[in-house]
Amino acid sequence: MRITTKLTLIISVLLITLFMALGWNSYQHELRLIQQQGVEKARIIARQIIETRDYLSRAEQGEAAHNFALVPQVAASRIAVRITEGSPYYVRQVSLRNRNPENKPDQYEASELARIAATPVPQESYRVVGSNGKEALRYLLPMTAEKSCLTCHGSFESAPRFVQERFPKGHPSYNYQVGEVIGAISVSVPMRELYRSIDSNLFHGLVIESAILLLLLVFTGWVIHRAILKPVATVAKGIEGVASSGNYTQRIEQPGNDEIGHLVASFNELMAELERRTLQRAESDERYRNFIEIAQSPIITFLPDGKIVIANQKAEQLFGLTKEELLGQSICDFMADPEPLRAGIRDYFQAGSSSLIGTTSLQTVRNVCGKLFEVEMVISVSQTDQEAMFTAILRTTKS
Repeated sequence: MRITTKLTLIISVLLITLFMALGWNSYQHELRLIQQQGVEKARIIARQIIETRDYLSRAEQGEAAHNFALVPQVAASRIAVRITEGSPYYVRQVSLRNRNPENKPDQYEASELARIAATPVPQESYRVVGSNGKEALRYLLPMTAEKSCLTCHGSFESAPRFVQERFPKGHPSYNYQVGEVIGAISVSVPMRELYRSIDSNLFHGLVIESAILLLLLVFTGWVIHRAILKPVATVAKGIEGVASSGNYTQRIEQPGNDEIGHLVASFNELMAELERRTLQRAESDERYRNFIEIAQSPIITFLPDGKIVIANQKAEQLFGLTKEELLGQSICDFMADPEPLRAGIRDYFQAGSSSLIGTTSLQTVRNVCGKLFEVEMVISVSQTDQEAMFTAILRTTKS
């Protein structure tokens, strides 16, 4: 797999992960925001109802005895219905000591009212509650008894006659004290209504984030391709060219002073050094060939496996083959008994020295026609960058 493909996949995975993380964060943010808005609206509605109730309880001068609609609790409940008409909000007054059966709290409201009443300072409460597979935002704002409330909710004896007639002595709705929790305004909002707003807002947010991430992906890919992949591809192409052609004169233009630029500079320096060494080696080989060509004895240079790599004209005459035909063949093939030579090479590599190296030994060699010659052989060894090379100088003693 090419590095471009790898980087593209890695960046894509990272951006997709980032997109999912942003989407989840956006969803949580929208959820908190919508819930806060729902709580704020419920708080406003509840406060309006409480203020209306308090105002009526203070301003009412006995008219409620003749007009039941002016009873503060009744009027506040009807006003709540008018305020929330056409909205998903459901509002009512609830009390643990209720007079109106419609104001009897459900299980959640009852537990919250009991908890609020037990606290030193009554505070609002809200929570997302699930019931019958449906979720709803439940909000309760406590109502505390004021002096004007005690007209109807104080002692039985001080209550108006129409209240006494409706609620006999001993009813739990009597005997409140100033500051005591008398009930709460309960507001309920189905979460499905809030989720609709979340879906709409989240969709628009994700569309914008997707567009931004897509532009970021394109821009990042373009920058990486221009700043990293293209210079690296140029270096790779240069190395491939050198490996295939052996041309060390090739240079790459340095794009800058960053890490890629330093890599290109190092590559150019390496090519310059290889070019210099190659030239030196070529000159050395040329001098060596010129030297052995003027020698009066056959000279053969071979590798540890016996493969002939250099031969002079005298060697051509001795073996009856041209230089091109000699190169690549094994010197052992031209010896009547090659084992002493092989043993000497093994001893050199195993022990670091050999009795055959640097001394004159009598050997029998044959030419291409099979004719045998007695020769004096002197072998020397030279170590190159890659491996050892052996040179044999042969002097014919008799034919």
